Amino acid sequence: MPTEQTLAALRALVAERDWDQFHSPENLAKSISIESAELLELYQWGGTPDQTRVEEELADVVTYCIHLAGKLGVDLDEIVMRKLESTKAKYPVDLAKGRMTKYTELAAEQQRQEQE
Repeated sequence: MPTEQTLAALRALVAERDWDQFHSPENLAKSISIESAELLELYQWGGTPDQTRVEEELADVVTYCIHLAGKLGVDLDEIVMRKLESTKAKYPVDLAKGRMTKYTELAAEQQRQEQE
């Protein structure tokens, strides 16, 4: 997760420019989607995209995510850890390891195994 130094730098940038007035949760969510699309666009036609551009777009996505978390008053570490626990439950190691099967199909598979 971002360091306190990074968070302070982000807050300072926004405060110095009086941008917080534009940072509604809706606008920040839109910005995450837009920047994610710009990141995806770098991979659109295959090949290896310019690493600097990838890093710039990834930084934009992460920055807007940090701003949204702050606006919503949520702790990024807490919500990520909570989501990891949820994901672990959906994707048990014995069923999901090395596979990219969706959790709903894994659950159906697990039910079939239990019935046998």
